[in-house]
Amino acid sequence: MTQAGLIIRDATSADLPAVRALLVETWHATYDGIYGWRRVAEITNAWHSLDALAAQLGRESGVFLIALIGEEVVGTASARSEPDHAALLTRLYVLPARQGEGIGRTLLQVALACFPDAPVARLEVESQNELAIAFYERMGFFLQRQARFDGREDTPNTLIMARRLFVG
Repeated sequence: MTQAGLIIRDATSADLPAVRALLVETWHATYDGIYGWRRVAEITNAWHSLDALAAQLGRESGVFLIALIGEEVVGTASARSEPDHAALLTRLYVLPARQGEGIGRTLLQVALACFPDAPVARLEVESQNELAIAFYERMGFFLQRQARFDGREDTPNTLIMARRLFVG
């Protein structure tokens, strides 16, 4: 079921404070029990600073979306094209209070539709984030392999998941 009044659109610089607040809230709700509050705060301050988010706006090879209900930013998704033409979902978060309303499903569909020639979609998900893994499995993704985020040793354990999009 999709939330009535849901609008998905490209993020703008004016949206970034609300996107950052959403990411901080969602990361703490999701990862405090895995990494602890302090480590989550470090990650969100680095990865979700206003400068880091602003650098992601307007990329030619990617999309940075927000989901709105009224004036409230309730979700965000980002994806980019990879050298092998795969669509890489780099972010998909919905406010904890709004999860289960179809917002994540809609954001995912819109984000992947921005890559009509992509043969496959890929993503990385924290290996202990059981709710996200179950969501992505319901969306047709399957486990490819385990990894470290961006291959770095100081980052979370992740699962690489994929889904076929286009058969040419």
